[in-house]
Amino acid sequence: MKGISTIILLVLSNTFMTVAWYGHLKLKTLSRFENLSLLAIILISWGIALFEYSLQVPANRIGYAGNGGPFSLVELKVIQEVTSLLVFTLFTLIVFRDEHFRLNHLIGFAFLVLAVYFVFKK
Repeated sequence: MKGISTIILLVLSNTFMTVAWYGHLKLKTLSRFENLSLLAIILISWGIALFEYSLQVPANRIGYAGNGGPFSLVELKVIQEVTSLLVFTLFTLIVFRDEHFRLNHLIGFAFLVLAVYFVFKK
C-alpha cells in the first residue's frame, strides 16, 4: 500500500510541477494573461510549486525504505523521473498540441524505461 500511495503522490506532485514549470508558456496565449510580467509568472509558478512540494515530500517519506517504505533512495529517484517524463508527455500532448514527438524522442523514452528495469533488477 505504501508503494501505491507513493506512486500516486508522485504522479500528483509531478502534475503540479509540470504545470508550474511549463504551464506559463501557454498563459501568454490567453488574453487575460498575455501582459503578465516575468515576476508575476514566477510568483504564480511558486504558488503552484507549493502544492508540488506538499505532495513530493510525503511521497518520499512514505516510500523511502529508511522510513519503512518499499523503495531505496535510487529507486525513488528513478520512479520520480519516469513519472515526471510521463506526466510531461501527457501534458505536452494535451496542452501543447502543436508540439510533436519524433522517433528519437520515443527511443530516448524507451532507454529511460530500460533504466527503470535495470535499477529495480535485483
